[in-house]
Amino acid sequence: MPKIQRLFFYFLILTAGAVWIAISADRSNTTRTASAPQAGFTAPDFALQTLDGEEYTLSKLKGNAVLVNLWATWCPPCRAEMPAIERMYQEYKGQGLVVLAINMTYQDDPTAVAPFIQDYGLTFPVLREETGVVGSAYQLRSLPSSYFIDRAGIIREVVIGGPMSEALLRTRIEQILK
Repeated sequence: MPKIQRLFFYFLILTAGAVWIAISADRSNTTRTASAPQAGFTAPDFALQTLDGEEYTLSKLKGNAVLVNLWATWCPPCRAEMPAIERMYQEYKGQGLVVLAINMTYQDDPTAVAPFIQDYGLTFPVLREETGVVGSAYQLRSLPSSYFIDRAGIIREVVIGGPMSEALLRTRIEQILK
């Protein structure tokens, strides 16, 4: 094949590829990736159930300060921070603090959750996340992940990883209770 014909052939292939890309491009104006929940923005809403079937919806808790903690029974930092979270809950629940401990059940052993609650003496709601929808909405990257949400439903602090100390918990909780 002469050189001019090869160049024409390559040009034709490149042009066909460019046309295909232009035709098949997504022009729906929808965003495929959302930014991770962050301080200063409204917390993504969710509705989940406890082991007993009681449903909690984050948006219905406006007016309360909410600590959302994503965790699993197999996670050592999650296990380490639970006693401090329970103590802070006991200390501040009368002032409007709600703790929603969301077990990443889709990544955990569902039969381990009830014994964990009992062993740690947890009295705040422990919710089951069985589908990954909340993990996706909160762009879960690491366990534990905690979101301190003020009374207006705005995230004031995000803590990825742990365990959180009692001093850190106290400071963040007092900020969202204001």
